[in-house]
Amino acid sequence: MAEILIVVAALFSAAAFVMALLRFIKGPSPADRVVAFDVLTIVAISAIIFTALAANRGIYLDVALVYALLSFLGVIVIARFLEKGF
Repeated sequence: MAEILIVVAALFSAAAFVMALLRFIKGPSPADRVVAFDVLTIVAISAIIFTALAANRGIYLDVALVYALLSFLGVIVIARFLEKGF
């Protein structure tokens, strides 16, 4: 039963990834693209977590944590860049 729930959650995450990717490509303003990029990284982190659950490997959770920290820093840097208006 848990495997089915993981697959269903992964399908919902894939749908969220597609929608965020469309907003990232289309997005009328740079702020929309930054938010879409943040959503894409969150969905990618959830994909790494689903992979860790499916493979029963805890080391992937460490990878997801490091990726989350780097993603957070990247979004902060981009937001600062947009705020200054370079």
